[in-house]
Amino acid sequence: MRVVIQRVRKAQVTIEENTREQIGQGILVLLGIEMADVQADVDWLINKVLNLRIFDDENGVMNKSLLEIKGELMIVSQFTLMAATKKGNRPSYIRAANHEHAIPLYESFVEKAKTLLDSKVATGSFGAMMQVSLENDGPVTILMDSKNKE
Repeated sequence: MRVVIQRVRKAQVTIEENTREQIGQGILVLLGIEMADVQADVDWLINKVLNLRIFDDENGVMNKSLLEIKGELMIVSQFTLMAATKKGNRPSYIRAANHEHAIPLYESFVEKAKTLLDSKVATGSFGAMMQVSLENDGPVTILMDSKNKE
């Protein structure tokens, strides 16, 4: 399971010209799920996302988590994060999970976030063509992979 975490001032998801969801200060998570992923990947990643100290404290040091600032969270599924680009110029998505495998893990990620976070949790629509807009704050962008726990 891979995520791109972006600290944002605001973000929104639009589907077919209609704004589906929007958030204020917080984190936008782009979530990629592969066939090898299991619930343990969800549990590890959501814990890391919510507790990652990427928000400024009173001294301007990134020392506070999303939980501590009571920030908002937007989770958007993005199978293209599982792209393999080693061979040729056309990305391969063979590692990306099919809907039957990915949807329960995606929904678990969202539900766990809603349980643990005492503020807004917004989502895109799994499998939909979406337009995601954001105002990256910093910019702060972090990549994480549950199979490569650096």
